[in-house]
Amino acid sequence: MKDVTRRGALGVVTAAVAATTARAADPAAAPVPATPVPAFAGNHKPAALKFDPTKLNGLSEKLIRSHWENNYQGSVKALNMIEGRLAAAMTDKDFPPVVYGGLKREELHRTGSVILHELYFEQLGGNGQALGAIRDALAVSYGSFAAWEAEFRRTALALAGGSGWCILALNHHTNTLHNYWAWDHTNGPASGTPLIALDMYEHAFHMDYGTAAAKYVDAFMRNLDWEVVDSRFQAASRG
Repeated sequence: MKDVTRRGALGVVTAAVAATTARAADPAAAPVPATPVPAFAGNHKPAALKFDPTKLNGLSEKLIRSHWENNYQGSVKALNMIEGRLAAAMTDKDFPPVVYGGLKREELHRTGSVILHELYFEQLGGNGQALGAIRDALAVSYGSFAAWEAEFRRTALALAGGSGWCILALNHHTNTLHNYWAWDHTNGPASGTPLIALDMYEHAFHMDYGTAAAKYVDAFMRNLDWEVVDSRFQAASRG
């Protein structure tokens, strides 16, 4: 059912692109504003890597650069394109709602991809040693830090078929820390702030580990920068 939904969404977006392109070529079509509103500015820029990808423990430079350049930057470019399409569509009062819905779904998908990838890369480059208030808070939430880590790893491996994200988040509705299973970039806890984002799509590990997803999770945990995670937790707790 998921695959059917994705194929259907792709078809809708393809139709949307064709429709907006055709209208752009039509002299009678309403003009696209010269300066799009901020919501549709399409000016997202890739965030630079803050660590040396040659020095990670168990994650190759080739893997990291491919992931960062192709998957992450590809989503940045796609999000900018989709925002431009939305801006164009809003100048057309007759633009079909069902086609607009396809664009909005893709906007959500690409927005999630950009944000989660930025969280992912930002938290790499550490030594994997948990520290700070977040370590203590996880021990309280799960009974022990080891119990939290075991559940985080189990959640991640539940996605090991090649799709999704394992996300540790602070749920502001319940004021609790929780590991969440996210099937794709559009899923996530309602009213939650991601603290750790583990990419479980095959592009994040297949080059180094093939289908051995557990070894990739081991490598990810060895390279996690807990100072970044703790800073996210403290900021989310204040908010």
